[in-house]
Amino acid sequence: METLWAFLLLTVGLALTSPVENSKASLMYPYGIDQGDTKNSKSDDGTSPEITIPVPFTFYGKKYYSLYVNNNGVVSFGVNVSQYTPDPFPLDGGTPFVAPYWADVNNVIGGDVLWRQTQDQAMLSRCTADINLNFPEIPFTATWTLIATWDHVAYFGSVSNKVNTFQAVLITNGELSFIMLNYDEIQWTTGTASGGKSKTGLGGTPAQAGFDSGDKINYYNIPGSRTPDILKIAETTNVRRPGQWMFQVDEYVVGVTTEESDCLE
Repeated sequence: METLWAFLLLTVGLALTSPVENSKASLMYPYGIDQGDTKNSKSDDGTSPEITIPVPFTFYGKKYYSLYVNNNGVVSFGVNVSQYTPDPFPLDGGTPFVAPYWADVNNVIGGDVLWRQTQDQAMLSRCTADINLNFPEIPFTATWTLIATWDHVAYFGSVSNKVNTFQAVLITNGELSFIMLNYDEIQWTTGTASGGKSKTGLGGTPAQAGFDSGDKINYYNIPGSRTPDILKIAETTNVRRPGQWMFQVDEYVVGVTTEESDCLE
């Protein structure tokens, strides 16, 4: 049985009829070398070095002090992830991770994978405002954030110009933790090694989005994951801003399942 997190803000799957409250471009947090980002190497199935963080990120009741930003659309805790074809959640392994868009990215062909952790006050103020807006019942002030961005990344085996741009933002005060997933433009779902077509980036085993605790029990799938519908993820939301998903991820919510929630309109 899937277990959702505390204070999942709005009913999942609500996004396609949600009004746009801000332009899609404004969803993305600033990124790039000029923002102080580190760029992952051009390496198929590559990853960042282990990133030690000064403020613990509490995820499914456990505190983590380091993480990896993996080229294939995953932020993982404890160990890097090179797997390119996404497995269904819950995973059979023991790696906890956040998957804004787990698929076979190849930044050698095109695009960049960038990240930075920051305690810059201006950025933390933006994080705090976003959390307070969408979780008004929770007193919260951010003290640390990680911004990981997959910028115009291509898929393995691509012979097209199709690229994806998406972002994972992890936010915490050392006790309460939140995940924000931002989607700018999604044009492909699958690399050729996962059964996709080289000219379209479609077919085969499409991308997975959501997060997994690594305990084989607790996880969350964004609707459409590992189906062709994941191509429309930039049109969906649980916070009335198409292209953005937000979750509190430090505590459990017992007895609420994804299957139940997905049926609500």
